[in-house]
Amino acid sequence: MYYAEIIASFFAVIYIFSAAREQYISWWWSVISSLFWAYASFVYFRLYVDVILQIFYIGIAFVGMYHWQRDKNKRDVLPITRMSINQHLLVIVPGFCLAYIFGYIFAKYTSAASTYIDSLTTVFSVFNTFLLVRKKIENWIYWMIIDAVMAYLFFSRGGYYFAALYSFYVFMSIDGYLKWRKKLFA
Repeated sequence: MYYAEIIASFFAVIYIFSAAREQYISWWWSVISSLFWAYASFVYFRLYVDVILQIFYIGIAFVGMYHWQRDKNKRDVLPITRMSINQHLLVIVPGFCLAYIFGYIFAKYTSAASTYIDSLTTVFSVFNTFLLVRKKIENWIYWMIIDAVMAYLFFSRGGYYFAALYSFYVFMSIDGYLKWRKKLFA
């Protein structure tokens, strides 16, 4: 039993639940979860690209706090918006290219496991986190796909709590999408 995995999963559930409700405090839960997650990914699962992702999440949480703080203070409220086809292409095309490059580098120069899948989910998670910070509704659709792949990845590595968490995330992403869609079209 990996205690860091359990603690990270607990705070990750709180994070995604509060993010779906546009709660400012969600970013603090993200920081706590990411600290434990990075440790678990490095020590238990050898998913080194995922460690980089967790470090990124800690940094981006502070960016999210800044952007969502405006909402908390009711000044310059950042609205939920939709993405154009060009914006989707600016996520998808570079995302696959970077995932391939990182996958290749980590496969060739490290002992990391599942480098291409790890890189794919990491790159798209980074891109998608920016979409969440900017309150693009499609971020929830991207999360559904990323989370399903991550569930498989952690299950294949023996990270059963993380795999269960990512499976749960798929449903939380659906919940987030429906809540944001209701606000978008209200």
